[in-house]
Amino acid sequence: MNIDTVAKKFDVTNDTLRYWERVGILPPVKRNQSGYREYSKYDMNWIFCIKALRHAGMTIEALIEFVKLYCDDHPNADVRKSLLIEQRQDLVDKVAAINQTLNYLNYKIDHYEDHTLKYEQEKLSYEEEN
Repeated sequence: MNIDTVAKKFDVTNDTLRYWERVGILPPVKRNQSGYREYSKYDMNWIFCIKALRHAGMTIEALIEFVKLYCDDHPNADVRKSLLIEQRQDLVDKVAAINQTLNYLNYKIDHYEDHTLKYEQEKLSYEEEN
């Protein structure tokens, strides 16, 4: 598959794919006889993984480390797994914070009239005193 098709499929730009390959997030993509990138299923699996980890908040630096560890010949599965566990915990913490904010907003919306009326009554009471 060529770069334009892959970029559209994964909703990224061609420049993003080239950048990921240049910095080592995406392992080198094979080239055809004309020198154009030809993305395989293996490459697209990497792109899917990269997008998922980026959506989870993993930094470019951590992704580079993850891919480097994956592509190295020595065993390092525990290190890679620990990176994923750490990223998962970060995401769990973010989800908890978002849920807390969502609960607060739901409460404010559900009790909006009560809060508004109370504020208006307090405002009127203050204005009458002055």
